[in-house]
Amino acid sequence: MAGKILQPEEVRLKIDPKTLGVTSTEEIGILEERILAQERAVRALDFGLNFEDLDFHIYVAGTASLGTSYITRSLVELQAKERPTPSDWCYVYNFKDPDAPRALELPPGRGRELKKDMADLVENLKQRIPEAFESEAYLNRKESIIREFNVRRAKIFEELEQKVKAEGFILNVEPMGMMIIPAKEDGTPMTPQDVQALPEEKKELLKRKSEELQKELNATARRIQQLEKELREQLKRLDREIVLNVVGTYIQELREKYAGIPGVTSYLNEVQEDIVKHLDDFRQRPAPPPPMPFPIPAPQPSFTRYEVNVFVDNSETKGAPVVFEPNPTYTNLFGAIERKAQFGALITDFTMLKPGSLHKANGGFLIVRALDLLKYPFSWENLKRAIKTRKIYLEDLAEQIGLFTTKTLKPEPIPFRAKVILQGDPFIYHLLYLFDETFREVFKVKAHLDRWVDRDELRTQQFLRAVATMVKRDKLLPLDATALARLIEFSCELAGRQDKLSLELPVIQDVIKEAHFWAKREGASQIKAEHLERAIKEREYRANLPEEHIQEMIEKDLLKIQVDGYQVGSINGLSVYDLGDYSFGRPTRITVNISLGKEGVVNIEREAELSGKIHTKGVLILAGFLRERFVYDKPLTLTATLCFEQSYGLIDGDSASGAELFALLSALSGVPIYQGIAVTGSISQKGDIQPVGGINKKIEGFFKVCEKKGLTGKQGVIIPQANVKELMLKEEIVKAVAEGKFHIWAISRVEEGIEILTGKPAGERRPDGTYPEGTIFYLVDQKLRELAELARSFARAEKEEK
Repeated sequence: MAGKILQPEEVRLKIDPKTLGVTSTEEIGILEERILAQERAVRALDFGLNFEDLDFHIYVAGTASLGTSYITRSLVELQAKERPTPSDWCYVYNFKDPDAPRALELPPGRGRELKKDMADLVENLKQRIPEAFESEAYLNRKESIIREFNVRRAKIFEELEQKVKAEGFILNVEPMGMMIIPAKEDGTPMTPQDVQALPEEKKELLKRKSEELQKELNATARRIQQLEKELREQLKRLDREIVLNVVGTYIQELREKYAGIPGVTSYLNEVQEDIVKHLDDFRQRPAPPPPMPFPIPAPQPSFTRYEVNVFVDNSETKGAPVVFEPNPTYTNLFGAIERKAQFGALITDFTMLKPGSLHKANGGFLIVRALDLLKYPFSWENLKRAIKTRKIYLEDLAEQIGLFTTKTLKPEPIPFRAKVILQGDPFIYHLLYLFDETFREVFKVKAHLDRWVDRDELRTQQFLRAVATMVKRDKLLPLDATALARLIEFSCELAGRQDKLSLELPVIQDVIKEAHFWAKREGASQIKAEHLERAIKEREYRANLPEEHIQEMIEKDLLKIQVDGYQVGSINGLSVYDLGDYSFGRPTRITVNISLGKEGVVNIEREAELSGKIHTKGVLILAGFLRERFVYDKPLTLTATLCFEQSYGLIDGDSASGAELFALLSALSGVPIYQGIAVTGSISQKGDIQPVGGINKKIEGFFKVCEKKGLTGKQGVIIPQANVKELMLKEEIVKAVAEGKFHIWAISRVEEGIEILTGKPAGERRPDGTYPEGTIFYLVDQKLRELAELARSFARAEKEEK
């Protein structure tokens, strides 16, 4: 039982170009499905996009490296083409409440028409209304009304004058008013001296007559005022009639044109009423420019209230709109109320209302990255409100948080009829689902993208068609059969398995583009395997500076890694460093010291608070293994300290638990371990070796150290048997394996690993619980028994002393 040593063909998948059946991508058709695999996500998106219920919005769960944006937009745009074009939306002046602009919904393209028609209406009225007031018909009617007024007023004055004259007075009419003056017998007015010279009886009589005539005069003045009021009303009615004759013709045309569109007819009626009410604004012609040198324009009437703000214009939209919002700030999503400075103050009106992405996507689809959206709390909360209420409120963000106290507009909200599609990591989806109740109420469709797909004949052909599609779409050099074979291998490397193809198509596309660059630089007509290989190596070289620094430290013995010779209680474990854009493996020396004690296995990393929970669990499993195998007839009187040497950061994961157990068994048995063999794999309490992640990076990291220090032909790595199918090692390692300079062992049990590391059999437990002499487990059992006897001796001595 010494494990299985793997052959070169087992440590890497090798694709024979001849088996592909083509010589280049020029012979391969495009991928008609547009999306490679991802049937689960495509099915979910198809349901979510076609299900009309606006409570079923979509979350596309997947990383950017899977082409989340491309997949989402491709499928959404395909669906949008089949949908009807949504309505235009316009904001217009609210004549009843100027601070609350009205929203009008019109068929697509009609918003522009209404804007133009209203602008033409105003221009026509500015021309026609003054003409109407200057027409002969109007002037004649106006003159007739004024003439009739003058006749009636003259008659009143004549009657009054006769009455005044009969009483011996003269009627004096001036611009300041009317007054009566006593007259002499010859009809001339009396002077104050003449009045004073009269006898008292005549003075008294004159006074009484004067008072009576003054009453009559006042009554006449009231009659004149009434006549003037009637004149003004008649002239006003005439003006209204003239304006209505002009306006009515144009408005009626618009009513007929926009008949059947709710809201427009009532708006046109209000426009007509307001024009009549403000007819003086149209009556005056534009004033000539003032003379130089300091022209100060005269104030002109404003016709802004008759304008139309085409808020959402779908006149050129084909099908339903698809809007991707890369920067979902509050104003970008919900629009803005803009302001302009005028005479030192900020003013606004309905023409300065600007739409957001929600308005533009209305009736279609809005795509937003979840992480971008969550950066802006107001955006996220208001988006949920819009979805729940199905209304888009256009509000000032500053007003919401209390920064503005000045008066602002409150536009009528627009109904929200779009499907929202969030894109993001699955982790974000689960966090929102657990901690945000509203999220789970509205984002009910999860489209989960897969990371890989089985590498069978069907999927391989689809993969090749996807590659051909990329090449033709981006106008790249064709890939020959060797490049296609290498690309399949690279896809398996990304997937981390020989039997899987990676669906990280954006990464694959980038590699093809880089290979195209190197091929063009060489003047090649096709991309070959060596061009792809160079592209892959160049990508690695640009990112692997941290790895080179660590390898240099190992080479200079600043990091102590021994790759030859034997040592008790010491072993090379393997770990992976993930830098985001690049990950690499490196060996770490693990040591174990043992002594008599009661603490069991002590994790130094945990004591130093540098151990993660999973790593701590792995160390505790070691004690469980020892109890299961060796302490059935004796107590465990052991203190074993376990340490990751020269490790100064947090350690987590249980992939080193197998190596830790082997070092512990070596320390207990006293049998040295060959240091040229590194180990990765987690352990169970029953002694099973379990699979781990990052297997290729770990092997490559140890191989580089061995290569730098010198390959001896005995070095290698022990891995779990379950990880064999994940091996996609680099060509240089495959070559070393083929030449017998480096080895990969696959094991499934602890016994296999300890035999490889020590060269001694592990030993199988007999029915009486003992192990054969000379085996590793026999030596461990004896050591634990020895420690137990020592503990008993100390216990007896302490008891006797007492």
